Amino acid sequence: MPKPRTYQTEAIIIKKTKLGEAGRILTLYTPHLGKIQAVAKGVRRPRSKMAGHLELLTHSQIALARGRNIDTITGTQTINGFLPLKSDLELSACALYATELVNQFAADDVEDYPVFQLLLVTLQRLSQRENSDLVLRYFELQLLNAVGYRPQLEQCVACRKPLKETTNAFCPGAGGMLCSSCRPTQPFAYPLSWEAQKALRLLQGGDYESVSRMTLTPELSHQLEVVIRNYIRYLLERDLKSAAWLDALKAQSGQANLSPTAPT
Repeated sequence: MPKPRTYQTEAIIIKKTKLGEAGRILTLYTPHLGKIQAVAKGVRRPRSKMAGHLELLTHSQIALARGRNIDTITGTQTINGFLPLKSDLELSACALYATELVNQFAADDVEDYPVFQLLLVTLQRLSQRENSDLVLRYFELQLLNAVGYRPQLEQCVACRKPLKETTNAFCPGAGGMLCSSCRPTQPFAYPLSWEAQKALRLLQGGDYESVSRMTLTPELSHQLEVVIRNYIRYLLERDLKSAAWLDALKAQSGQANLSPTAPT
């Protein structure tokens, strides 16, 4: 049975690229179609009725017409514009980091409803101005679980023995933790405190309600960010543009009057 000529879907807009004089190619993450691309014709014109519904970090209901190579957006209505994310520069950076991660790890046209729901809930939590570092660490580990790159945190990946309650080491190339005895075999492993190991386990295996009660000191927060970022960098074999932007904003967090403009 042929597919219908037109269809509708919910979608979160996770990337946009200019097309011609007034159009855009949008990357959409949907609950049942996965990651898809579509053309929004004329959306960059000042009087476009669709423009506000197709901004980055917007959850919209979208109508599309099938095309030979790429589908075309014919109508759209905002479900949630996540306005707090668009009025706060650091929250915008956090949200763009989350969407870039999904874009990098998700395959085209592969349904993954749990990932859609994870991204949607993460944007909601960021909009509610919850602890953004904690929200992102939870999102990162849950996304890694969902896409098949769950790091081993309970036992040594080399000798398979349970980890002792001491400083052990994380090795991105080995996919998890190494005990103190096996660490010398992996020169690119780096130490991780027992407190950080416990926090990672809770972020990986706990529900968000339990995780939200966790207290992160600046030192612990930094350890968690470094270990997960390095693992993601190893998996993707590249740095994320949004991560660099987020780091720059954090470094300037004491400065006022930052303009809410995302990197192009």
